[in-house]
Amino acid sequence: MKETELPYWRLSGFYFFYFTCLGILVPYLSLYLDWQGFSASQIGELTAILLASRIVAPNLWAWIADHHGQRIIIVRLTSLAAVIVVAGLFIEQSFFSVAITLLLFSFFWNASLPQFEVITLEHLGKDSHRYSRIRLWGSIGFIIIVIVLGALLEVYTPNIVPMTLMACAAGMWLMSLTVSDTSHQKNEYSQTPLKQLLKRPSVIAFLLMCFFIQASHGPYYTFYTLYLEQFSYPSGLIGQLWALGVFAEIIVFLLVHRWLNQHGTRRILLVSLLLTSLRWLLIAFFPQHLLIIILAQCLHAASYGAFHSAAIAWVHRHFTGKTQGRGQALYSSVSFGAGGAFGSLFSGYLWDTPGPQSIFVIASALSFIGFLVTLVWLKEDDRINKYTP
Repeated sequence: MKETELPYWRLSGFYFFYFTCLGILVPYLSLYLDWQGFSASQIGELTAILLASRIVAPNLWAWIADHHGQRIIIVRLTSLAAVIVVAGLFIEQSFFSVAITLLLFSFFWNASLPQFEVITLEHLGKDSHRYSRIRLWGSIGFIIIVIVLGALLEVYTPNIVPMTLMACAAGMWLMSLTVSDTSHQKNEYSQTPLKQLLKRPSVIAFLLMCFFIQASHGPYYTFYTLYLEQFSYPSGLIGQLWALGVFAEIIVFLLVHRWLNQHGTRRILLVSLLLTSLRWLLIAFFPQHLLIIILAQCLHAASYGAFHSAAIAWVHRHFTGKTQGRGQALYSSVSFGAGGAFGSLFSGYLWDTPGPQSIFVIASALSFIGFLVTLVWLKEDDRINKYTP
């Protein structure tokens, strides 16, 4: 597709605001909940609820989209619903009310991204390897919000967290109104029924791998901010460390389309899983050493940037036609949903005993299990023979 035909800034704008929401939830939700007086186990449970709805919501909305089309309508409706639901955080702060609010918010917010991924890839057509150049604006949005909100939290109370979340969700909805529908476009690839795809060893291995690597991120996404606070890191510096990780991710997004063409998804996934395992060990054993923590944050380029780009490419290649939406939804559900919820739960329950160091060691082991699954069962060579710079 020609650059002039691609709605680059409209697609990028949606990712920008979607990931500003993530940039609020990941570093600062636990800080907000801790400020509200919730215990470590309750914070783990609430974060798991936020993630667990990803198991159901993306698949439900994907089934509707794959059978009835109109993906952009679903994105618009679910984005608007997310804006309305998050207002529940202003009403009551009991565990039950916060749990219901996060569950409903996640149900709508998480529904939009897998369908928007399909819309973006359909706009890109045969240039799908250039997906990362659009997706990088989500990472830029994440960086901006963690730095700005981190600085604001040194002046204001964490009560500003839900207000900022509502504003960013509104931006996401407004950007969705500017993106055109792609349901009229014909898919040129043959398609295999979803039930048949799910019986393939490579697909099972891929989903298991995704589960393990995202489960390994549980301690990081749920407690990293609180973990660094225990070692007297100020809020502003913690925000900058989060931003550094995502900046490294952006660098990868600018380069990964070349690596995918040259090396294939399997090699990139294997290297990403090994580096992720190393990253959690560095965080576990060297939290007092800023330079090592900086190095560990740079490894976010592998644990998220390279891994996610390769995973999206793998799903796009193996789930075609009417299974595209459900393929992206399955990736989201099994990894960020089931894997993320499991990671948040175990880290919450083990935070006090045996403690933070142990849960990051467990996280490293989970990522290494994902590496072994990929090495043994994900055998396909997905290199693209014709290299496009």
